[in-house]
Amino acid sequence: MISRQEVMDVSREFGLTANVIEKDYVLGWILAGISNNLKLTSSWVFKGGTCLKKCYFETYRFSEDLDFTITDPNHINEEFLINAFHEISDWVYETSGIEIPKDTIRFEIYENPQGILSVEGRVNYRGPMRPGVSLPRIKLDLTKDEILVLDPVKREVHHPYSDRPEGGIIVQCYCYEELFAEKIRALGEREKPRDLYDVVNMYRYDGLRPDRALVTSTLEQKCNFKKIPIPNIESLDNKPERQELEAEWENMLAHQLPLLPPFTQFWQELPTVFDWLYRILEKAVIPSIPLMGWAIDETWSPPIMAQPWHLTAPLELIRFAATNRLCVILNYIDANGNRKNPIIEPYSLRKTREGNLLLYAVKHNTGEDRSYRIDRMQGAEVTKEPFTPRYIVELKATVPISASPIIRTSSNLSISKKQGLKSSVKKTRRASSDFAPTYVVECPFCGKRFKRKISTTRLNPHKDKTGYPCPGRTGNVVDIKY
Repeated sequence: MISRQEVMDVSREFGLTANVIEKDYVLGWILAGISNNLKLTSSWVFKGGTCLKKCYFETYRFSEDLDFTITDPNHINEEFLINAFHEISDWVYETSGIEIPKDTIRFEIYENPQGILSVEGRVNYRGPMRPGVSLPRIKLDLTKDEILVLDPVKREVHHPYSDRPEGGIIVQCYCYEELFAEKIRALGEREKPRDLYDVVNMYRYDGLRPDRALVTSTLEQKCNFKKIPIPNIESLDNKPERQELEAEWENMLAHQLPLLPPFTQFWQELPTVFDWLYRILEKAVIPSIPLMGWAIDETWSPPIMAQPWHLTAPLELIRFAATNRLCVILNYIDANGNRKNPIIEPYSLRKTREGNLLLYAVKHNTGEDRSYRIDRMQGAEVTKEPFTPRYIVELKATVPISASPIIRTSSNLSISKKQGLKSSVKKTRRASSDFAPTYVVECPFCGKRFKRKISTTRLNPHKDKTGYPCPGRTGNVVDIKY
């Protein structure tokens, strides 16, 4: 188990309370316990906002619950679930030192509004913060009435802590297109703040390029299964929940984020998401910010997982601001020793050949491209001032973490046994270390693809298919071959 001090260090880096960080840490180990349990590993499919945070977005809202679709109806049984989590409690304690007292494990089986049995589970834990009598709690939502349209995939869990297992924590979860469709369906059905936040961010994210037709067809099947109309911006705007959505924006999201972006920023972007989904417009291709003035180390890219940097500048807060398209006020000392406080739009984090970290940004008020040395930053403050990106946001890594190539094919409504996870963390670790992956990077301008043995998305100067120089300097990882 990590130390209390490590929790406090990460807490300062992210600008969140230590209890939120501790819960995120414990969630990782509970996911590891579920994945390692032979009874559950191939029949539980991770989904929801916590899945986005732990498996797809390294800089995202911190979630509190674990949601799963259960493909084996026999698991909807209180005695079975309690026994399985007694085993998980023992495994988690032996492996990490985190205590999950067995007398706190509870599972309640109930009928959902459709008359289908579902489960709400609750487990308490004693982690690095070592609370007294009142233990913090994690909730699990287990459903068997969700339609699985696409094959689940194996993803590595983002676990930016010092006790991360050598081969990572691998879980079975919804593929990106299924998550995207599920979130749109949920937004149309219940209009919760977290669904709006997730849908807009999934559209914005450049690290994965979802198959739009697959998202649309999956959404149609999910809505048909639920017997609800396919959502659009008009139906959402006219629902009675619309006013509650705005009113609850802060109450339901503020504690999960270092700083909550304005509701209007997300609501006003939602029509663009639907226009893209229904092929009314194409997603704009924007260039990378020019890397001027420095000799850049082309082999380096920002780390995939969020991490404590132990620097004066809160880099993870800046990465959060970039992801959420919020301006940042820098406390900066220039080369002449002058203190400045520019308001910037952060875009790219790079390293020079001499080893200096650089932040490439645009001065919000003037539109000037600038570069700032990280070691000259004395601090940074995220504002609620939104910006419209002029360049690709590259402060977050674009390389997806996966134990196997992402599966994009349709499937029947059950999980193939071939998609099940390995039966133990040890086996997963051995398999992932035997072969170095090859990253397939695609230029967003000309569509050319390049194979890389290192996880960088920088592109060398190249020509497009017509023989003219291509402006693309940063690509997107579209596949990983093992």
